[in-house]
Amino acid sequence: MVTRRTFLGYSLASTAAVGLLGHRPGLANTRGGTLIIAQNPEPTVLTTGLTTAPATQLISPKIFDGLLYLSPQNGPQPQLAESWSFSPDGLQVTFKLRPGVLWHDGRPFTSADVAFSVMEVWKKYSSRGRSAFPNVQSVETPDPLTAVWNLSRPTPYLLSALNARDSQVLPKHLYAGTDILNNPANTAPIGTGPFRVKEWVRGNYLTLERNPDYWQSGKPLLDQVIYRFIADPSSVSAALETGAVHVAYADTLSNSEIKRLKHHPALTVHDRLNTYGGTGIMAFEFNLQRPEFQDVRVRQAFAHAIDKQFILDNILLGQGTTADSPIPKNFPQFYSADVPQYPFDLKRAEALLEEAGLKRDKDGVRLRIRNDPSPSAAYQQTANFLRSSFAKIGVKLDIRNQDYAQFIDRIYGRYDFDTNLSPASTAPDPAIGLQRFYWSKNIHSGVAYSNATHYSNAQVDALLEQAQVDNDPQRRWDLYHQVQKKVLEDVPRIPIVSSEDALLARSTVQNLTDSTGGGFIGNLSNVTLG
Repeated sequence: MVTRRTFLGYSLASTAAVGLLGHRPGLANTRGGTLIIAQNPEPTVLTTGLTTAPATQLISPKIFDGLLYLSPQNGPQPQLAESWSFSPDGLQVTFKLRPGVLWHDGRPFTSADVAFSVMEVWKKYSSRGRSAFPNVQSVETPDPLTAVWNLSRPTPYLLSALNARDSQVLPKHLYAGTDILNNPANTAPIGTGPFRVKEWVRGNYLTLERNPDYWQSGKPLLDQVIYRFIADPSSVSAALETGAVHVAYADTLSNSEIKRLKHHPALTVHDRLNTYGGTGIMAFEFNLQRPEFQDVRVRQAFAHAIDKQFILDNILLGQGTTADSPIPKNFPQFYSADVPQYPFDLKRAEALLEEAGLKRDKDGVRLRIRNDPSPSAAYQQTANFLRSSFAKIGVKLDIRNQDYAQFIDRIYGRYDFDTNLSPASTAPDPAIGLQRFYWSKNIHSGVAYSNATHYSNAQVDALLEQAQVDNDPQRRWDLYHQVQKKVLEDVPRIPIVSSEDALLARSTVQNLTDSTGGGFIGNLSNVTLG
C-alpha cells in the first residue's frame, strides 16, 4: 500500500517503485492495482456541484456518478438514472433512479438528494448549473426512486448537462440546512461513485480507494487511484518516464516535453478526450469594472496585439487551433466564422489606443495593468509572451502568479484583477459551456468560471435566453451565431487558442479512455493495469 510516509519522505527517484505498485506484467484486464496520476493544479474542493473548475472536474467524477454520462457515439446514457421520459409539451421530465445505490456512508441515494441538488445547489452555486437549469421550476419526489422535474420552458440541452463532470448530486443529509459553500463535505466528500476518498494530504497527494458497495457489480477494477500534485512540468515528465506516475494530463507538462514524450516507447498518447476534446478556449479576459477598459477601442486594441498563431506554434507547439470565436472551430454544430476579426496588427492596435486617448508618457507607457494567468505552464508562458508583445504598443503588463485557490478567489470571488488568462470548455452545449461567461445573470461572486468580466448586454442576454428554449437546431445555430458576432464586437473576452485535450500514459494502462462512464474524465471504473 502507498502510505503517507512514502510520499512525504521519498525522493522522486525512489518513488518510481511506488508508481509500479499497480503494475502486474502479463495480467491485463484483471482486478487490482493502484493507478497514479499527475495532477496540477490541486483542486480547492472535490465536487463539481459547487465549481466547474477543471482541476475539480478531472477528479470528482471518480467520487460521484452523474444522473447520466455522455457517450461520444450515443449521447446521454443511464448512470444513476436508469431511464427518463419527457411529457409531450416538453415541460416535464421524469427520471427513474437506479435502486440499491448507496452513498459512501451507507445511506441510500434517493430522489430527495436529486431535488435538493437541483434547487439548492446547482441553480445557485454552479456556473454551468446557473446557465443550464434556470427553467427548472420545481422537482417533485413522488417516491424515493422517482424525480419529476417541472420546467417553465422547453430545455433542449437538459440531458447533456446531467453528467458527473458538470452536475453532481450531493447528499441532502449532509448539506441541507448548512452553509453549503463551506460545508466540510466539499473537501471530504461522500459520493456515489466507484471510488471514495481515503486521504488528502494538501500539496502532496490525494488517495481514492475502491468503493466495495458500488452499485455496478464487479466495478471498479482498480484498488486505488492516487493523484500526485506536481507543479513542475519537468518533474512530471521524469515521473512518467520512470513509472512514478502512470498518467499525466497535458496541462501538467510543457509542450516541448509532450512533443518529446510522444515518441517514448513505454508511453501512449490519447488525444481528443471524450466529448470535451478540443472544445476548450484559452481566453484573455478584461475586468470591465476598471475605467481603462470601458472604451471598446481599448479592448479591440488588445485583440489586435495578440499573435495567436505564435502562441499556438511556439507555446502549445501546434496542439490545437487558433480561436477566432468564443466557440471553437472543432465544435462545428455551433461555430460561426462570420464574426468580427482581429488579425495580429500592432499598428492598428496603437492607432486604436491613440483614438481612445491613451498617450505614451515620458517612459513610453500608455497603460499599466496586471494579468493573472491560470496556474499552469502554458498559461504562464503565454502571459510572459503577451507582456513582451504589449510593451511594443506602450502597455506595461505586470504578471501576478499564484496558486489555484488564490486564482479562483481573486478572479471569481473578489474580482481583484485587471485582466486574466483562463481556460474553459464550451461543451457539451453552448447553453452550458458558453452562456456562463456572457450572461449578465451569471455575474455572481463566489461562482467559479462565471461572468467575472461583468459583461452585460441586454441583446446578448435575450439571444442566450431564446437559444436556451428553442428546439430547432437551425434556429439555435442562428441564435448562437448572433451571440458570437455581438460578443466579438464588444470583446469582454478575447479567444486566443483552442487547445487539444491529451493524455500521456504508461502503455500498461488499459481502457483509460473507454467511453463507458465518461472515460478518463468520467469514473475510471473500467481501467486496469496490464
